[in-house]
Amino acid sequence: MEKVLFLKGEFVEKIWGGERLKNDFPYQFESENIGEYWAISAMEDFPSKILNGKYRGENLGFLYKNHKELFGNGNKKKFPLLIKLIDANDDLSIQVHPDDDMAKKENSYGKSECWYILNEDEASIIYGLKTDDKNKALKMIDNKKWEDLLNVEKSIKGDFFKVPAGMVHAIKKGSLILEIQQASDLTYRLYDYDRVDKNGNKRDLHLEKSKEAMKCLDTEKTHENLEEKSELLYENEYFTVKKINVKGKDSFDRKDPYLLESIINGEGQLIVDDEKYPIKKGDFFILTNYVKNYTFQGDLEIVESVSK
Repeated sequence: MEKVLFLKGEFVEKIWGGERLKNDFPYQFESENIGEYWAISAMEDFPSKILNGKYRGENLGFLYKNHKELFGNGNKKKFPLLIKLIDANDDLSIQVHPDDDMAKKENSYGKSECWYILNEDEASIIYGLKTDDKNKALKMIDNKKWEDLLNVEKSIKGDFFKVPAGMVHAIKKGSLILEIQQASDLTYRLYDYDRVDKNGNKRDLHLEKSKEAMKCLDTEKTHENLEEKSELLYENEYFTVKKINVKGKDSFDRKDPYLLESIINGEGQLIVDDEKYPIKKGDFFILTNYVKNYTFQGDLEIVESVSK
């Protein structure tokens, strides 16, 4: 009867990655191009491993498939969410993700996501379009009128961006982000600034799929309220995300089958049934269906995510 599953994720190299994750978090790696840390993942390519208890060493995908009781015996065949840290040491390509209907053609979930911004210095995000007319947007793409098309927002620690499937977006240089998303790796690259590699080749684009997937959606950037003990950041048909700010000691009842916890700042303790677990910035863990209530103690900032 495992109540808490601490996780070790996988570091993923990207051409736009860097070394910031081992400077800002207590992680170790040798690569100079780590762009992502797949912290809570049951994806086949980069699954998280369990660090504690009777399932130590097992990967999360195996556990979800074979021990559904830990997760409330839900009816989802695959673990539905993916949580990452992203370090953008350079601009990412401008991209769009498909919704569930389009993703079914590729035997995948769609990809709605959201970003909690961690960078203390101001950066920027390409976030949606300047037009709500898709036909106009398609003409601007064909004519390469990128500045006329793309909406740019400033971003800094505590900002929160909702990025539903179909929204054109791009993370830009200097961004450090906690990303909560549907468990999908489907990305269509719309534009890459005409950059070339060392051999003079441009990166592949997915222009037609991008055009089909993109939607003219309202942008919803918000900023956290650190005075709130618990603040709802986002709720959609796939997941709920809230921010928990602990100064001292706060207790909660588990109201969902299982909870995904991301410690983004501070240190302290998790207390479950009088058992104490030390926790700190950079820790990721799951509170399983066997947890009735739980307490955080210390000076902590936590992002809590729940699948629907």
